[in-house]
Amino acid sequence: MMTAVPEKRGITMKYHDSITLKDGRTCVLRNAVLEDGQTALENFILTHEETDYLLSYPDEITFTAEEEGKYLQEKTDSSNQIEILAEVDGKTVGLAGIEVVGKHEKLRHRCDFGVSVAQEFWGLGIGKALMDACIRCAKEAGFRQMELEVVAENERALAMYRHAGFVEYGRNPRDFLSRYSGYQEVVYMRLELDDAF
Repeated sequence: MMTAVPEKRGITMKYHDSITLKDGRTCVLRNAVLEDGQTALENFILTHEETDYLLSYPDEITFTAEEEGKYLQEKTDSSNQIEILAEVDGKTVGLAGIEVVGKHEKLRHRCDFGVSVAQEFWGLGIGKALMDACIRCAKEAGFRQMELEVVAENERALAMYRHAGFVEYGRNPRDFLSRYSGYQEVVYMRLELDDAF
């Protein structure tokens, strides 16, 4: 696996890397840009159809491919936020990103992290690669803490986050109310970036 370091050019953060997956295929990790709006939206809808662990349902997605493209480009043009797209054989298979928690001085050291991968590509190392890329980018952007929320039943994700050094700092047993399973407990986790990598 080749490791990449995010590169700041002027005021923007750029990321590009390729990794070999567990099945031998190559996965490219790169900034998602304006032109990726349609494929990113399709992946977003697909991943939200395939699991009940994400925040929203496909029928709640109201933004267009053009709006998604603009959102992605805003992330690409940012110095402290990024959306990284994972491609296998030219197909978008996952997305991950970091966002600032708040613009006030007391919050500027914190960022939120989110990731999703199409079910067909689970277990190949893409989620971990996207997470590692976002950790590197968060450190490069000067954040001191990365935060996430994960449904407690999502044991694979919890194990991945714990292995990366994320620690639990709280739970809400009634955070999500699923259409299918009722209340879902959500675990709040954080990673101190001074110690990561």
